Amino acid sequence: MPALLRIYLTRGLIAIGWAAGFAAVRDSLSAPTVLLLIIYPLIDVVGSLLDAREDPGTPARKLQIFNIALSALATLGLGLSAIGGIGAVLFTFGVWAIVSGVAQFAVAVRRRGPELGRQWPMLIAGVLSVIAGVTYLPAAVGAGPSLSMLILYTAAGGTFFVLQAVSLAWRQRRTRGLAA
Repeated sequence: MPALLRIYLTRGLIAIGWAAGFAAVRDSLSAPTVLLLIIYPLIDVVGSLLDAREDPGTPARKLQIFNIALSALATLGLGLSAIGGIGAVLFTFGVWAIVSGVAQFAVAVRRRGPELGRQWPMLIAGVLSVIAGVTYLPAAVGAGPSLSMLILYTAAGGTFFVLQAVSLAWRQRRTRGLAA
């Protein structure tokens, strides 16, 4: 559990930091903006790789491997969609948010149990990812799409990872206290 706790905490803090950095460059598809757009799903790839390593032989691991492939495709898709403009980027991000949100929810459901808790932060984050992704699709084809929508999404997602890490730390400390 300590490794999973570190993965969640690090992933959450990096996502929050990413959101802060993206807020400074979100107004156009400049080189720094596109670079950050490509980096964000790579964060998910690395986090999911580390997570899958800690979860061998479980049904959740198969979903993590799926998410690795999905996020790698999202990296490529976001890089290519930047050529098409902000609307194309929002659409690509929206599709990724929907599918990865479903996968995140499914992983959380499969991990629910005495050792890892009820996984409420991850369940909520998965559902909110799907909802956010669905809202990006019409925004992508609407008048004046904006990348600003991504800031709240990534900051909230990061916050839920941090909350899950706190929950795991609390559970670990409580378990140690009961064992003593």
